[in-house]
Amino acid sequence: MKAKSENNGKYMGSVKVGQKGQIVIPKEVREMFEISPGDTLVLLADSEKGIA
Repeated sequence: MKAKSENNGKYMGSVKVGQKGQIVIPKEVREMFEISPGDTLVLLADSEKGIA
């Protein structure tokens, strides 16, 4: 995974999709947003613009 991170509350990086269709949210991002196992996240997707 390649990532670019700054201490200003922003993060940009990439993740790989595993064989089971899962992705791993980088630790820095989980800590930044206080994401814990079992939390529900919103996935934004557009067939023309991609996934955010």
